[in-house]
Amino acid sequence: MADKTQFRTIETDPEEYEGRLRAHRRRMMKVFLIFAGVVLAAVGVILLVVNLHTYSSYVVEDYVEREDSASCQYIAFGRGFIKYSNDGAIYTDASNTLYWNQSFEMQNPMVAVCEDYVAFADQGGTKVYILNENGVQGQVDTAMSISKIRVANQGTIAVLMNDKGTYYLRMYDKEGNNLAKGALHVANSGYPLDIALCNDGKKLAVSMLDITDAKVSTSIRFYNFGSVGQNEIDNLVGEYDYDNAVIPDIQFADNDTMYAFGDDRIVIFEGTQKPEPTEEITLEQQVRSVFYNEKYIGIVYNNEEDAEESRHMETYDRNGKRVVNKDFSMDYHSVEFLEDGEICIHNDTECMIFSAYGIKRFEYTFDQPVHKVLSGATKTHYIFVLEGRTEKVRLK
Repeated sequence: MADKTQFRTIETDPEEYEGRLRAHRRRMMKVFLIFAGVVLAAVGVILLVVNLHTYSSYVVEDYVEREDSASCQYIAFGRGFIKYSNDGAIYTDASNTLYWNQSFEMQNPMVAVCEDYVAFADQGGTKVYILNENGVQGQVDTAMSISKIRVANQGTIAVLMNDKGTYYLRMYDKEGNNLAKGALHVANSGYPLDIALCNDGKKLAVSMLDITDAKVSTSIRFYNFGSVGQNEIDNLVGEYDYDNAVIPDIQFADNDTMYAFGDDRIVIFEGTQKPEPTEEITLEQQVRSVFYNEKYIGIVYNNEEDAEESRHMETYDRNGKRVVNKDFSMDYHSVEFLEDGEICIHNDTECMIFSAYGIKRFEYTFDQPVHKVLSGATKTHYIFVLEGRTEKVRLK
């Protein structure tokens, strides 16, 4: 007997159907939001644990052996780091891949870095080597003794030179062509303490110390070598005087921001064409170290109030607002911001790493000298440049 299926039409209310559909969608949205909230909360807890936890050990995930001389120094650069000494400079990564090896003979090598370019010169010598990730891009031979060098992100260099008590400033491109020049007569202008070159090479700053009538003052001068500066006498677009102050260190943090580190103050200058002072941080006691990146300024004092926590560290943002206020006891020889904004303090065998907000993330004592610490791929990964060995590690 054949099956017979009967169909019948069910009348539905369109408004009732729409109402049920909306209610279903609301229920699904609530389920999704609850699930998303649980996931976000879990991620937040994990990140909080990672950021607040202080690690005291690590796992070596990979390593390579190196051959070093006793006088080697290290700087972070590009895909890895540069190792340099009196005999030359070698650029490698953490896997010891060699990108270039530049030989030179220097008694007291100086180095300047800006983004993709690095420059080397012998203090008191007459030659500058200009390199990027592909190797040497140019050499500049000067007729006078070199005191300081700075490099821009396209290979332009600024050189402060000295000849029989008169100081000279020169700007060169990487091919060695002279772009600008000027003389600084000590009797008329004062003694040049430092120079700074912005990232694109269009603004140059000079810190000049003036001692007259037993009074000390420092003048910060800004020169613009772009279209704006061409309308000014000697390209001078700004000059700021600071009485009773010595400002021996000036550094451009980026193209439009410069920090001036003095004995009693730190001045922050801002400006795309004519930099002006925007913030000033008063220093209450003698500074032991200063360090900086494009976002923050760091200061370390001797902590005279606490014999156990003998160092005091503070960091400030570019608005002059204090971010970190921290005591520590390590007798360090290096303090710096890492690439991810963390703060690394170390000596030959001890290392501490703090977050940008002052939370201690790592503390360890090595059994061999540590030369450099570099940021890794994640918040728990680092590269340790140790004596004769480079390690890729994960904190645990």
